[in-house]
Amino acid sequence: MKGALITFEGIEGCGKTTQVRLAEELLVARGLAVAVAREPGGTVIGARIRDILLDPAHAALAPTAELLLYAADRAQHVAERIRPALEQGCIVLCDRFFDSTTAYQCAGRGLDPKTVERLNKMAADGVRPDLTFVLDLPPAESIERVMRVGRLDRIEQEPLAFHERVRQAFLDIARQAPERVTVIDAAQSVEAVAADIARALETWLAKR
Repeated sequence: MKGALITFEGIEGCGKTTQVRLAEELLVARGLAVAVAREPGGTVIGARIRDILLDPAHAALAPTAELLLYAADRAQHVAERIRPALEQGCIVLCDRFFDSTTAYQCAGRGLDPKTVERLNKMAADGVRPDLTFVLDLPPAESIERVMRVGRLDRIEQEPLAFHERVRQAFLDIARQAPERVTVIDAAQSVEAVAADIARALETWLAKR
């Protein structure tokens, strides 16, 4: 069976990391080879970039510089981890990919969509998700969840209106690509969200 890329998207605090882990358990139990990845920070170089991007001390980071850093992180991630795993036949579960850049940098920051799309294509180098889950959550609830965990990072500290725009962008992406993107109600319990994802995964696997 050839490799595949499954991405998990959504605003802060929507539960992506937890659901990636649970999806990994499900797929491994099915006897499938699975690799788990995340952006930004999925490589040693990417971890350094992640520190720059998320450190609240870097509030002066310009939107275009931010975009280029995300693109650099992805280019390294694809070359070093994602493409090799796909070539080995793994199902790669990735916590964020280029849909996040579209949502955050276009809708959130107001950057030119054509510029963002061009950089997304360059950084991904032909790699595209086969399946995407958008974990949808109202921004007020997302920030409340994050605040329970600890100090907010640079992105989490953005105003509520920023996160509203990003959320809407994810929903727009889902509407534009219904054959690839499934929206999951992330306001449910962890177990209910996992069950919804599991059903979608089983349907997807049956078609492979």
